[in-house]
Amino acid sequence: MNLHISNIVKLVLVMSAFFSINANAQYVEDILGDGYLSRTIEQPDDYDGKVVCTVIKKPTMPNVKKAIVYVHGYNDYFFQKALGDSANAHGYNFYAVDLRKYGRSLLPNQEHFFCKKMSEYFPDIDAAVSIARQEGNEKVYLMGHSTGGLSSTLYVGQKKNTPNIDGLILNSPFFDWNFGPMMENVLMPCVSFVGIFAKRLKVQGSNNVPCGYAQCLMKNFRGEWDYNGEWKKPYEHTKRAGWVHAINRGQIKARRHTDIKCPILLMSSDKSVKEEDDWREEFMYADVVLDTKEIQKYGKKIGKNVTPVIIKDGMHDLILSKKNVRDEAYKTIFEWLEKVEK
Repeated sequence: MNLHISNIVKLVLVMSAFFSINANAQYVEDILGDGYLSRTIEQPDDYDGKVVCTVIKKPTMPNVKKAIVYVHGYNDYFFQKALGDSANAHGYNFYAVDLRKYGRSLLPNQEHFFCKKMSEYFPDIDAAVSIARQEGNEKVYLMGHSTGGLSSTLYVGQKKNTPNIDGLILNSPFFDWNFGPMMENVLMPCVSFVGIFAKRLKVQGSNNVPCGYAQCLMKNFRGEWDYNGEWKKPYEHTKRAGWVHAINRGQIKARRHTDIKCPILLMSSDKSVKEEDDWREEFMYADVVLDTKEIQKYGKKIGKNVTPVIIKDGMHDLILSKKNVRDEAYKTIFEWLEKVEK
């Protein structure tokens, strides 16, 4: 069959449009509204059965070829619209991922937040990064908060410094436990060891008392933010020995066996305070989850091109801190990106 060249061109254009529409059709309007879209990615089954992750994005901007991909922390999911909006305002496409068993990706009968090893999250991060690449972004910067900072560090380290990640942004990464010497050096290693064999052993129970950090964040307490309290719980919830083992092993790998070549921005608050039962105003101006000195100590060792920055009066999630503080965090991020791209 002979086809005129113009007909072939038309056919190619029609097919391209068809596949483009089908690709976009995989997205639906996200719960955040304001133009955010989300897409469910089915992953291979794990030890509990079916597993999915969810990629969230702002619609890609014309002629923009660089993106930020965001990975949330423990007891968390992506709800920080201002982060995506700020990325767009500074000329970056924006993507986020709700990891398996978190937020939008939590399936019936799954246990919130449970994992046996940090590498379980690599396919989820990989899905978000791959989609960003497939959608035309030539540069991709990975940003992780807390345990998302730990898993992102391990992910980039495992990738053997291939061009798939152009920079790593860490917002209070979970590089060490925030306990005293006895807990960190004796008790937690013991719990971690038990977690090798008894992964579902409960090591902390749940309650219905809002913790100090949640009170700092949630609008119906003392904070500024609205979010789903079932996906980001405001109180203590069950933790298991297998999860402790996963975190402990991940921290050891990040601290001892990571040599990341791409540029790294390491951010933390300037101080930590111990979270106590009684509310204190200073919770609003410090990291009540992690030890900021340990964040800086270990974070400086994960690569040869680390830019450490301390954000005065920051909370654990710097971009959820008081407005002047989060403005400083945003300024730090985008000024660093500008320097990296020169």
